[in-house]
Amino acid sequence: MSAQLENRSGVFSPARFALLLAGLIFAAFPQVLSGLETFVARDFGFFAYPAAHFQQECFQHGQLPFWNPYNNCGVPFLAQWNTMPLYPPSLIYLALPLEWSLGLFSLAHLWWAGLGMYFLARRWTGNDFAAAFAGTAFAFNGFTLNLLMWPSHIATFSWLPWVVLTAELAWRMGGRKIFSAGIVGALQMLAGGPETILLTWLIVTALWLQQLVQGETPRTAMFRRLPFVVVLVAALSAVQLLPFLDLVAHAQRETGYTDLRWSMPGFGLANFLVPMAFGSTATEGIFFQHGQYWTSSYYLGIGTLWLALLAVFGLGYEWWTIRVKQSSLASKPVSVFKSAITFCSDRVILLAVISVIALLCALGENSLIYPLLRKLIPQLSFITYPVKFVMVVVFAAPLLAAFALADFQKVKKWILPLGGILLLLLGGILFWMRKAPMPGDDTAAALQNGISRAGFLVLTGIFLYACSRTGKSPLLRCVPLVLVLIAWADVFTHEPRQNPTVPRSVYDPDLVRTKLAMKPQPERDGSRLMLSPEAALGLNRFATTNAMNNFLAKRTGYCANVNLIDHVPKVDGFFSLSPHEFDTLLTLIYSVGNGNWSRLEDFMGVSQTTVPGKMLEWQSRPDFLPLVTAGVKPVFLDDTNTLWSFGRNDFDGRKIVFLPPETKPFVTITNETAVRILRSDFSNGTADIEVNAPEKSLVVLAQSYYHNWKVTVDGEPADLLRANFAFMAVQVPKGMHSIYFFYRDDAFKQGWNITLTSLVICVAGLLFWREKT
Repeated sequence: MSAQLENRSGVFSPARFALLLAGLIFAAFPQVLSGLETFVARDFGFFAYPAAHFQQECFQHGQLPFWNPYNNCGVPFLAQWNTMPLYPPSLIYLALPLEWSLGLFSLAHLWWAGLGMYFLARRWTGNDFAAAFAGTAFAFNGFTLNLLMWPSHIATFSWLPWVVLTAELAWRMGGRKIFSAGIVGALQMLAGGPETILLTWLIVTALWLQQLVQGETPRTAMFRRLPFVVVLVAALSAVQLLPFLDLVAHAQRETGYTDLRWSMPGFGLANFLVPMAFGSTATEGIFFQHGQYWTSSYYLGIGTLWLALLAVFGLGYEWWTIRVKQSSLASKPVSVFKSAITFCSDRVILLAVISVIALLCALGENSLIYPLLRKLIPQLSFITYPVKFVMVVVFAAPLLAAFALADFQKVKKWILPLGGILLLLLGGILFWMRKAPMPGDDTAAALQNGISRAGFLVLTGIFLYACSRTGKSPLLRCVPLVLVLIAWADVFTHEPRQNPTVPRSVYDPDLVRTKLAMKPQPERDGSRLMLSPEAALGLNRFATTNAMNNFLAKRTGYCANVNLIDHVPKVDGFFSLSPHEFDTLLTLIYSVGNGNWSRLEDFMGVSQTTVPGKMLEWQSRPDFLPLVTAGVKPVFLDDTNTLWSFGRNDFDGRKIVFLPPETKPFVTITNETAVRILRSDFSNGTADIEVNAPEKSLVVLAQSYYHNWKVTVDGEPADLLRANFAFMAVQVPKGMHSIYFFYRDDAFKQGWNITLTSLVICVAGLLFWREKT
């Protein structure tokens, strides 16, 4: 880069860049930040907002949301991790009006992501303009913007550059930097995106190994400092990690749980140049590739891609000429080895290598690499949707672009060759689309989209050429800012809106409850509603091009978790993890045409279900049972035969309860008894019941079984029984008794003690550790 451009880089000081980035975000989402409209598409409306609504109500009542009684006949909430109940910045949406503040939360993390990348690129390149470009490119690319639909994911992703930056400072400098890195890593942990966290620490490990080989920092210090940071992060996050790991141990996910669905298709590489190639906008007007529906885009921006390739080829070529050609390597094997080590120690090469590996993994079933890795490392099967690996490329590309801008004089001779190749590739993709369109393609829109990207390519090239010019023209002073704005405009216009917005009224509480006026109305302590398997499948497939109509229609059908907004309990739900037994039962029920489950539905308290053949109409079920039944006869049956009995409808919850054979020594009842239920009161994490039993009896609670539930009878601990495969029961003696079911998370308590102790250590370290001078 020219000396004059270097001198003008002060335009992008940290404070000025922070203001610039905030302005760009406001320009992109003015209606959200002003509170006029809100996000709604996909998981934002069907998972994130309902979960935040439930969490906010618990917060307003001074409660921690350990248990959600409204979905899956009850399901752990705090332990889910991606519900962010313990993430400190969640106070943004917990304390402010949710219809506005949840969008603000996501956009604040978009800003934080760009700022983190700015500081990381600034440290690595020493150039403010290069850092500003990297920060803008990291905040504004198709992948990052797609993450706005998941507040948890955008929050976790926003911490990625901060974790890399602080971790590197920790192993290089030690001291207080270690405690800072621990706190930053813990904040990312608490945000709750497991795959992002895993990939973040793989990137950190790769960088650590690179610098370990390089040897600039004493290796003994590096070996000591990074492990300490990792332990500190885990300890600070224990309050969330321990409940999560406990849930994982008792949930449906296990090695081999996930398949390779939603891998990046082979033709998906074309979307780095033509973002609307080979896909459609049938779902809420948002573009999605054929066969991959996790991210609506991973378009980096044509300028960012160009600059990233300039760094790889330009700086990589320089390494080759200096390190290899001048060392007569052909006759010096040792020199070859040393040069290879040096090659690996270069940050540009490292970023290029991890990007290639990540792309191969993102291709999933469309390459040989990732399936082989899953066989070698079975734990990788916990990661859903291989396309997520593309986030490594999204992290690396802005940094590579920053290196190219910072060493512009070394790479500028590659501008025309690489620009010409990109233009030819872009033209080839357009020709391919025109001659061999795929079913569902909007070829005209895709061609227009490709031509627009070609325009941005040429425009970027003009201003990159201007960067190489010297002189005192006032116009040249604007070149860096214009390049940043071009990169922003390219991504802002690369597709139809990835995050369509709608009026805030779509989230009005009890909107559907009032409209439907069900009789009886499902209540937390009364009954539930249940979508039929056909309706659930239909709602999952249903999509309109209008985001508002799409959401309101699915809200009427109580799709996913929107029932939380109306305080309506239902049988199913949309959560990453669910207790293993109930998930097994739910999977069988929702296998369309698999058995008759009407008597089980009676037991689960299903008072409303969808009308056969319709998705959005409801009908009452008069024969449902209350959520608490008593006096039933125990039948000891193993799990397999219990499920078979449910499927054959060979079950009557009024008369019998199925118990596992291993509980037989603890149950002394053999027949039905005439028990009266005097009272039953439910809260989110308790069930308070009074009964009058003429003799020893069983009391059954139609709430999903999870080992964290405890029960007392007249204040004394009693044995909690797993009943009817996935529910709960307790034996009571003769007489009038008070039964109290309550949720107690011992893993949370243990984690809280560890987290609090670690936090005290961190604060003390930050306050009292004396840095070496």
